Amino acid sequence: MHSSVYFFALGHLATDWSQGAIPALLPYFIARFGLSYQEAGLLVFANVLIASVMQPLFGYYSDKVSKPWFVPLGPLICGAAISFAGFAPGYASLFLSALCCGIGSALFHPEAALMVNRISGSRKGRAMGIFSVGGNAGFAIGPLLAGFCAYRLGIQSLLIFGILNAVMAFAIVRCMASLRPAMAMAEKEEARVLGGMERKNDWISFGKLSVLILARSLGFTLSNTFIPLLWIHVLGATEGEGTTALSILFGLGACFTYLGGLLADKMGFLKIIHLAFLSMVPAYFLLTHTENLAWAFVLLIPAALSVFMPYSPIVILGQTYLGRNAGFASGVTLGLSTTLGGMVAPLVGWAADIWGLQTALQILWVAGLMGAAVSFTLPAVKKEE
Repeated sequence: MHSSVYFFALGHLATDWSQGAIPALLPYFIARFGLSYQEAGLLVFANVLIASVMQPLFGYYSDKVSKPWFVPLGPLICGAAISFAGFAPGYASLFLSALCCGIGSALFHPEAALMVNRISGSRKGRAMGIFSVGGNAGFAIGPLLAGFCAYRLGIQSLLIFGILNAVMAFAIVRCMASLRPAMAMAEKEEARVLGGMERKNDWISFGKLSVLILARSLGFTLSNTFIPLLWIHVLGATEGEGTTALSILFGLGACFTYLGGLLADKMGFLKIIHLAFLSMVPAYFLLTHTENLAWAFVLLIPAALSVFMPYSPIVILGQTYLGRNAGFASGVTLGLSTTLGGMVAPLVGWAADIWGLQTALQILWVAGLMGAAVSFTLPAVKKEE
């Protein structure tokens, strides 16, 4: 495993802390602009819609013609978008900012995941775990930084996202300049292992895996969007406690993501996936029914396990099932597993406006049940046989 994986993880952090800032800022924008739950959900929808549409396209393009400069460009655009949100005069400007952040995410994820896969050798689970931890850490730090900017320093201090992301993008560019020999070596090793055989695509298995991607994305994105609002409007917590809950979830998520990748190399990818989705059902059933703040904080532990532990195994399985289109698979599994559920966020917000937030969020444990059922129909990859 090449040390450059850590620089790609840094880029993942820069990209995803920008995306993580958007849900954390929703309470501020709701109060400032008088938004409804549905309008707030549409901001997340704007962010994930463009990412959901463009990530597979960029991934497919990466399979044909690799564009390494997408990797530093992605976090650069994301940081600029969040900085712009700090100066937005109204809802339309916020919507545009969210869209631009989605474009940056779509540029970064497929190309970066494909490059990590190529330089990770036989330790793909660990390498993808490290890379994914960068994103989870970003989603953990992003809400804290965004909340501190909005409520302590003033909303225009979101400019710090643009500055820090520019620095990180420059560091990635410097790193990638020395990566070419490692990439060439990895390509030769891959050709040796294949022994002249062509990689194949198993679209049926990838189609089944897509159900898990959707289920996990619902858990990830709806938690990212509505947990601060659940804490504030249902559990009676302060705005600071709502932001803290989100940061705790993603802080735990960083640990479980790395653990999931590490254990997948030893125990098998499918076993980790089974464990995660079976845990998702009781974790979110209890979380969406409790009205005790302390108990809700405790339930963040199994919730984080269920959403984050299968992240790396799902990505590796996707790249394996679509061996001939690993870039496309990366765009779908790595990117859409954190964005696809955002397309449902406006519907959940609409349901919350009518029936209440707790009722609307019952979809979370239902998604876990759906993912658990389908996970047992997936075939094992060769390493697990």
